[in-house]
Amino acid sequence: MDANSPMAEIGDPAYLQYLSFLSESGISPSELGEYLHGEDGDDEVDSDYGTMPPHDGANSASVTTSSQESVYADDSAVESDDVVVVEGERESNERRNDNNSEGGEPTSSKDNKEKEESVDDKEELDRGEIDGLICPICFEAWSSGGDHNVCCLPCGHIYGLACIKKWLQGRGSGKCPQCKKRCSIKSIRLLYASRIVSIDEELQKKVRSLEAKCSSLKEKSDILSEKRVEWQKKEADLCTEVHYLKERTHHLEGLLASAQNRASGSSVARWGCQGETALGDNVEPEFHLQGSSNSFTLQEDLQVDGARLFDIDSSSQILLIARRLSGMGTRNVLTKMSLIPSHEKEDIHLPVTLKAVKDLRVSPYTKLVLLASLGKKLSVVSTESNNTVLNYDLPAAAWSCSWDLSNSYYTYAGLQNGMLVQFDMRQTMRPVESMTGLTGNPIHTVHSLSADSSVGSGIKRVLTASSAGLCYWDFGRSEERPYLIPESENQGVCISLAYGSSNDDIVASFRPKIEMSGDLAISQPTFSASDSLSVEGVRGSHVVYKRLGGGYKRLGASCANVSGIRLPKSAIVDGVSRNPLFVSGDEVTSELVLQDLPSLTVVQHLQPQKYPIRDVKYARILNSGLLSCLTEDSLQLFSTKLV
Repeated sequence: MDANSPMAEIGDPAYLQYLSFLSESGISPSELGEYLHGEDGDDEVDSDYGTMPPHDGANSASVTTSSQESVYADDSAVESDDVVVVEGERESNERRNDNNSEGGEPTSSKDNKEKEESVDDKEELDRGEIDGLICPICFEAWSSGGDHNVCCLPCGHIYGLACIKKWLQGRGSGKCPQCKKRCSIKSIRLLYASRIVSIDEELQKKVRSLEAKCSSLKEKSDILSEKRVEWQKKEADLCTEVHYLKERTHHLEGLLASAQNRASGSSVARWGCQGETALGDNVEPEFHLQGSSNSFTLQEDLQVDGARLFDIDSSSQILLIARRLSGMGTRNVLTKMSLIPSHEKEDIHLPVTLKAVKDLRVSPYTKLVLLASLGKKLSVVSTESNNTVLNYDLPAAAWSCSWDLSNSYYTYAGLQNGMLVQFDMRQTMRPVESMTGLTGNPIHTVHSLSADSSVGSGIKRVLTASSAGLCYWDFGRSEERPYLIPESENQGVCISLAYGSSNDDIVASFRPKIEMSGDLAISQPTFSASDSLSVEGVRGSHVVYKRLGGGYKRLGASCANVSGIRLPKSAIVDGVSRNPLFVSGDEVTSELVLQDLPSLTVVQHLQPQKYPIRDVKYARILNSGLLSCLTEDSLQLFSTKLV
């Protein structure tokens, strides 16, 4: 059968070329009908469909729902299993030729090429949108129900139900329009899906792999961002530390140059800040302790976070440390730490109403701790039950406290408004006695003095320190005012007070006042070229007093590098050498300095690991002397053998 005959075989090359032309042109079913039957459209398109022959390589290719195409045959086409007869082709061609010959300009090859390219582009754009939605027989959208419900044949190809039924019921067909495999109407299977899309598994794997890589890169980016913030913070801290060390080096160089300019053989420790001798009459200094058998050596360095103050319970061999922990709300904790190696810890949580603890004293008689706090409370805590035994309400915030040395029931609290209050633990309702100070300055230190027969029985004497100077108070007398210790008001601003109960030794530390116009003085350090050493350290003095009978005698003084901002702590050590030792911090050299009393000769330097020094305490533990130094989050224990 040749190509010009009314019926052409599917395998005919001319027919294959004709179908390829229709496929590449993207002609719709309606356009195909017009093309097959002419422009008049008199002939109706038969509901039977022509077959799109498969072609592999040069002759055929696998057919899918997204790319397959079929053509309509007119009502005069004759179908068989292998043949489709198409009439009217020649008539259509002749009609097109007539149109060109009647005056219409023939279409050039260039125009045809541009038209084909635009059609190809449109088909490429629309294919992704309609893929999985249309029937490959009628090119109409199938439905999820009804006559045109989506269905499939055993071979896997998908069609609209009405279309494939009509195809299989056609004359002698009984084959899949795409793969030509035998099938019947009974083998049709309905599919209940509105859209069918083929998934590229390899592409999905690549997508998942890229998503995992993106997630991993994001995590690495977040980690690097956090590290960058940490590095910037460390860099800022290091810059601050370098700046501080440069300033400190500058001041130390100035101090060294000043010392070298002094007369040969002069001793800073033996001369007062006003040029007066520091020693009293008939007083000889002790020999230097550095390197001797009874010098202090570092025993342990313990980490203590948030520590502010501490005291030593010699009988129980424990440390009581007041800590202020930050985080989810600031918490006040009293920590018990054993002095026995392993140093077990136990926390006692304090009430929130206490606020910050300003002073802490261990009872010399019982296992009780006295706490003075800014929450206007004086509290007594048991170290056995870990509970608060008593809470006294105060008229103002408490800055200091002390146990009475002659009666285990009496306690004292120094207040922010300059008052001193005495309590008896057997009377829990109100204080035994309250006395108003000479000034309204806070009392930052309180010491109960040992009994003195010269002041009469029943009289309890208390020594206090405020920025105005040193005062002693007699509880039990008719007088209700304290007494200022002579000359203490002229030394400057009192910032620290140490008391040795064994020999009634007293050492007060002072920093200079700032002289203002109108003969006013405020309790801040001077920063002149002659006196100022650094922002923290200023040139101040330590002054030694001795209680003699009912009065106090000033024995001498020495220059010292004291804090220009804080209220430092100091202590007196008894029993280590022939004379007591005074212990304080040097704000310039960051050392713990031990000085002989009453000469104030420096006998030893101890170097804490950190600075500033927050608190200093001394206690006798068995046959050893224990000097404890609390710095920033560190508690260092220095010990020496007692002779």
